[in-house]
Amino acid sequence: MRIDLHTHSTASDGTDTPAELVRGGAAAGLDVVALTDHDTVRGHAEAVAALPAGLTLVTGAELSCRLDGVGLHLLAYLFDPEEPELSRERELVRDDRVPRARAMVGKLQGLGVDITWEQVARIAGAGSVGRPHIATALVELGVVPTVSDAFTADWLADGGRAHAQKHELDPFDAVRLVKAAGGVAVLAHPAAVKRGRCVSGETVAALAAAGLDGIEVDHMDHDTAARARLRALAGELDLLTTGSSDYHGSRKTCRLGEYTTDPEIYGEITRRATGAFPVPGAGGDTRA
Repeated sequence: MRIDLHTHSTASDGTDTPAELVRGGAAAGLDVVALTDHDTVRGHAEAVAALPAGLTLVTGAELSCRLDGVGLHLLAYLFDPEEPELSRERELVRDDRVPRARAMVGKLQGLGVDITWEQVARIAGAGSVGRPHIATALVELGVVPTVSDAFTADWLADGGRAHAQKHELDPFDAVRLVKAAGGVAVLAHPAAVKRGRCVSGETVAALAAAGLDGIEVDHMDHDTAARARLRALAGELDLLTTGSSDYHGSRKTCRLGEYTTDPEIYGEITRRATGAFPVPGAGGDTRA
């Protein structure tokens, strides 16, 4: 089985629609794909409707969190999307995305960048506006060569010259909410140092004690040493280890299925989840 548990669609900051994403997953030879848009489940219905036969969809979301000034993301799988407390927190984060993005555009303008809110809004479309959309604008303007190059201290990384804060969950609250909604909680790319400061091993241990299920180990932003270190940490803390592409369509260079999760780990995730179940494909809308 080939299992990719971290992808994004146009419901947040990806460039593929949810339908295009699941069709692309099938074409890439995946057996299981998780749709984990930032702080939203808005793409799930379209993905389910288009789900090709032979591909299973894991519903999820990537929750924006912050602890002691460090930004981190929590992958939440198979939770009940109607659970009111978690739904309310996702809405608060989404509602703060536009004011935050406008503030970042203002900072960039103050740095002499010829960027406009209208340009960023056009790039975001109907998705939840975020830093990747602003980064794409910087690429369009020739300020940086790639989206990844915008996530530095010079530009959009945490603490960067054009960074601005938004409402984000305390990760301990996020783990509690995901678990209360019947979901499984996995810390996303915890050693992605080029994105900014990362959480310590002590923090990961504290989150594990609070109910964290796993950590994402095999990821494009983790080098070989970081993966070995995270795998050892997971072993010490009895955490699941996942691998994922963090696919964003054409916005990033990673491919669907570039990194994958072991089938036994996937099986344990599905066994722990009580809020929702994986959706097997029955051959949905195949229109291009």
